[in-house]
Amino acid sequence: MTTTTAPPAPGESAPAPAPAERRHRPPLRRALVPYWLLLPGILWLLVFFLLPLVYQASTSVQTGSLEEGYRVTWHFPTYTDALAEYWPHFVRSVLYAGTATALCLLLGYPLAYLIAFRAGRWRNLLLVLVVAPFFTSFLIRTLAWKTILADSGPVVEFLDATGFLHLTALLGMTEGDRVLATPLAVVTGLTYNFLPFMILPLYTSLERIDPRLHEAAGDLYAAPATVFRKVTFPLSLPGVVSGTLLTFIPASGDYINAELLGSTDTKMVGNVIQSQFLRVLDYPTAAALSFLLMAVVLIVVTIYIRRAGTEELV
Repeated sequence: MTTTTAPPAPGESAPAPAPAERRHRPPLRRALVPYWLLLPGILWLLVFFLLPLVYQASTSVQTGSLEEGYRVTWHFPTYTDALAEYWPHFVRSVLYAGTATALCLLLGYPLAYLIAFRAGRWRNLLLVLVVAPFFTSFLIRTLAWKTILADSGPVVEFLDATGFLHLTALLGMTEGDRVLATPLAVVTGLTYNFLPFMILPLYTSLERIDPRLHEAAGDLYAAPATVFRKVTFPLSLPGVVSGTLLTFIPASGDYINAELLGSTDTKMVGNVIQSQFLRVLDYPTAAALSFLLMAVVLIVVTIYIRRAGTEELV
């Protein structure tokens, strides 16, 4: 049985159809679902990032002492005094982190390329081996390098016999015939500890490249070096940028490698912040140094991203 709608009576106008957006408007509860899903992450960032950041900003402009207590006096010269006294540590942090990032790229790119295109059935095993160091404490891994680079160890003896230490001494990375307590030891520790942060983004970016592009380049008589320069490397630039950022940012604020593998002449700004917070107990200076480090890293990263010009990150 079908029902028909009676035509409007003479003189009456037909009812206007409901607007399309009113017919398709989702219920309010359904529209709020994405925001409810974002709420835990927003609360996490608010409690563990934004509030500590505000507290540190307040601490950096305080004056006083532990005995008398600290109070906000908007003492901004703390920043200029901290920068004037510890600027060598900032320069050292950028140099060490930049050198370690470059070494991670040189070491990680061939390995990521091998895993992505040549590993075959061994791909999963190689990925596990890359991630395996994360199952060991960061501190234990760094202490292991203290044993590896011991003065009487086979590694140092080999480097000394091959003349490598003579070359690094000319570059100011080592002193005499020892590696520990030198910039080379700190950079080596940073490179080892943060190498997986470089390999994984590179592998992800390389794995997305269609192998048929390499075949097409070969069909056009391109040499392997030309294929890499014209096809592979440009398409892997998002991974290069991501890997360098994931390596440089934590390496610039690291203090464990410089503390265990370096000396007083190789201290980074992270060591100064740690000392000011836990030993000297000068909280305003420590907070100011933390914000200055954040500003330096942001400036370096912003310049790097704009120079790299990758659309996925800019």
